[in-house]
Amino acid sequence: MNPLTMLLILPFFTQFLEVEPARPKVLGKTRFPISQISVMGFVYCDFCSNNSFSRHSYFLPGAEVKVDCMFKALSAKTSEQITLSVNRTTNKYGMYKLEIPSIDGIRCAEDSEVVSTCQANLIGSSTSSCNVPGYKSTSNVVAVKARRTNLCIYSLNALNFRPTKKDITLCGK
Repeated sequence: MNPLTMLLILPFFTQFLEVEPARPKVLGKTRFPISQISVMGFVYCDFCSNNSFSRHSYFLPGAEVKVDCMFKALSAKTSEQITLSVNRTTNKYGMYKLEIPSIDGIRCAEDSEVVSTCQANLIGSSTSSCNVPGYKSTSNVVAVKARRTNLCIYSLNALNFRPTKKDITLCGK
């Protein structure tokens, strides 16, 4: 998916985020709130089998996706690493989302402090009319980070399924 399409889609799914306000400062605690990390992406039906979201494509609710993430703190004080592997089902908008619990000691919004990788893989489609994997794996991420609230959103490139047969009347050759 090209970067322009991602920029157009980004505002669409950020409206579905539920963001908690930053916790108040407590004496003796770090000046940053505890990390709030969200990993998300979309699955769509590439109706014309052209590896792009066309006017005949649609977001696919009920698709199964496996999400693997690793967060590693890079600091002189710690060498912690957290690895997560979960399955998620897309909502009615074709979006899957993983809310990662607060991780004490990891300040995700500071690039120099955390190394993170996430990957999503298609498991299965919710419909037999669009169940052939197209883009079935992605690790390309657009990261949105807010230092003040220590909020990090990792948006993975869209994954897709295709129909078993291309509809030439709608899509052409």
